[in-house]
Amino acid sequence: MNRTTLSLIAGVTALAAVTGFAAVSSPDATATDGTAEAAAHLPVERTSLVCPSPSSSDLAETTYTSFTPVTKGTEKEGGAELRAATEQKQDGPKPGDDSEDDKKDDKDAGSGKPVLEPEDPGKPVTGETAGGESPALLGTAEGRFAPGWTVQETTTVTAGTGRGMHGVTCTAPDTEFWFPGASTDAARTDYVHLTNPDDSAAVVDIELYGKDGALETTVGEGITVQPHSAEPVLLSTLTDEKQTDVTAHVVVRSGRVGAAVQALDDKLGGDWLPASTDPSGSLVLPGVPKDATAVRLVAFTPGDADVDLKVRLASPSGLITPAGHDTLHVKGGMTAAVDLEDITRGEAGSLVLTAADDSVPVVAAVRVLRGKGDDQESAFIPAARPVGTRATSVDNTAKGTTLSVTAPEGTAKIKVTASAGTEGGTEASKTYTIKSGTTQDIEAPVPAGAKGTYALTVEPQSDTPVYASRTLATTKNDVPFFTVQPLPDDRGTVSVPRSNEDLSILQN
Repeated sequence: MNRTTLSLIAGVTALAAVTGFAAVSSPDATATDGTAEAAAHLPVERTSLVCPSPSSSDLAETTYTSFTPVTKGTEKEGGAELRAATEQKQDGPKPGDDSEDDKKDDKDAGSGKPVLEPEDPGKPVTGETAGGESPALLGTAEGRFAPGWTVQETTTVTAGTGRGMHGVTCTAPDTEFWFPGASTDAARTDYVHLTNPDDSAAVVDIELYGKDGALETTVGEGITVQPHSAEPVLLSTLTDEKQTDVTAHVVVRSGRVGAAVQALDDKLGGDWLPASTDPSGSLVLPGVPKDATAVRLVAFTPGDADVDLKVRLASPSGLITPAGHDTLHVKGGMTAAVDLEDITRGEAGSLVLTAADDSVPVVAAVRVLRGKGDDQESAFIPAARPVGTRATSVDNTAKGTTLSVTAPEGTAKIKVTASAGTEGGTEASKTYTIKSGTTQDIEAPVPAGAKGTYALTVEPQSDTPVYASRTLATTKNDVPFFTVQPLPDDRGTVSVPRSNEDLSILQN
């Protein structure tokens, strides 16, 4: 047997090892025209989340709620846990079939037990903490717990700067974030919370842009976030300029972090400001509460080009142009803001922004006020990604939750499923039609015999883009506490290109 023959046999053997699945599941005999098959959407096998430190107030009470939707195609094994950043194990949660000794070792890692450790997909679980020293949390889910894993951090602070309800959906770490709607004003105390989930240090730059362009900052460059730790950065310490509306740009030079802005006002309460979706020529800000007493829109465009933003409101009856606020001029590299007052006028609504020149990308967010006088509270809604395949919100109750859905580009159908409650109940589902250009506050299903809080999962049943948000609301001392979270795709599946055997590559 000559060397060429040996090489060919070795090559075929190696290829068989790589394409073993294709060998077992041969491609359709009719697919012989050389065109690639559509990519398969498979459940993710591992999900990492970051939850910022909830509050520095001694009056803070925080609830963490975790939920994983039941997803077809997942293995039976897996696990999930949420624990303090400094206690995060490098190897993640143990699989579900570990021995009892292994489970005990895992729980005893670090100086405390996990804040959350779900038992089964399809059932939410909660954990609680109180006071102003609660740390940032890192979470990891594997196997059947990974696809669509969602964790909500909800905090109530009854008095002091930022009193109100602060809600944030724990997010995946990333390398770039935009926060239009932040502030360095004397009445505001805004922190960028940076959390590093990895084993090596991250280096981060924070850039600030005001009404006249970039603000001169002193210590915003080269901020080091140590491994498995969090770093809250007070924006007003980065610059001497006091401005009501600022866009904060977080760029990670090395590593990755989770980032969120906690915006606290001396009189108007406070909430978390999540990152806007990536800069784009078309943006949707879903779910402005119908009883909003004031809405302030903040927008920013990177680069030097100016842009005129067309402002429309997707109302229950369709897209309308607000009187006197049909456009917002945004200068390149400068933050623009406008008060839209009570734009919703007692009806559900979402803002739809369109750049006159679609090639000029924009980021945006709104600050929403509810209540009047000294009894006002604030929340933030950033421009959001569409729901995509599936989105999930947790910590819901029948009386305190509003689910708002908009379909700005065409009529859409969605399926909403309420999970079992944290303390019992049976899941329930309903299907809804959202008319083109409208926003609907839908009457979401409630699990039968619900006890505790529950999850709501939104699944589009058509190809039309759908955007959604969830509002939690309660009343404390006559103040309307509330928080709003957009519901983007939960990234429970990943697109995997299909491949076929092609032995012709061995002929060269």
